[in-house]
Amino acid sequence: MIDVRRSDERYSGGDPARGITTRHAFSFGSHYDPDNLRFGALIACNEERLEPGAGFDEHPHDHTEIVTWVVEGELTHRDSAGHATVVRPGDVQRLSSASGVRHEERNDGSTPLVFVQMWLAPRTPGGEPSYQVVRAVDEAEPYALAPSYALLHIRRPAVGERITVPPAPAVYVHVVRGALRLDGHALGPGDAARITDGEGPELIATDGPVEVLIWEMTG
Repeated sequence: MIDVRRSDERYSGGDPARGITTRHAFSFGSHYDPDNLRFGALIACNEERLEPGAGFDEHPHDHTEIVTWVVEGELTHRDSAGHATVVRPGDVQRLSSASGVRHEERNDGSTPLVFVQMWLAPRTPGGEPSYQVVRAVDEAEPYALAPSYALLHIRRPAVGERITVPPAPAVYVHVVRGALRLDGHALGPGDAARITDGEGPELIATDGPVEVLIWEMTG
């Protein structure tokens, strides 16, 4: 089964007056939809745009795996465990908030920052917070998020190239840029597909450059 959700169906959020624009794929904050709380382990998929100097002040998280993919610009991250990094396009950032951590995210650069941030629920809550940045991710190897029994595939197919979607119980496809076709459905930037039943349909790149994030959830 394939459930396509379009970019213009996302909930608008953020704080535009402070230079923050957010588009939520799932219920988030005041945007509550009891029929759209999560998909598999995925509980948030937020498209964020921060203008130069804008950012999210220090705030808490717990019992959540937070994975960030930068599309344009540079993301400055600081947290209460002492990590301070700059995340760039091609890097995967993961913050396991576990029993509790505080962090801030900012655009300290001179150009807009665009990123996709995805929150996943761990199978077992608690534990010690941890942090990781993988630089220049190799798309041949998926990024394993063990606490959520999930794998993140990052693919940049050439136009005409075919990608087989992993045959998992739940797969979430998010188009970052470009255009693809999935089993008869045309997908563009910001569109997403929620795939169940583990059939593993094909994605075909139709207009590039293409960048797509694929969550394979096995738990």
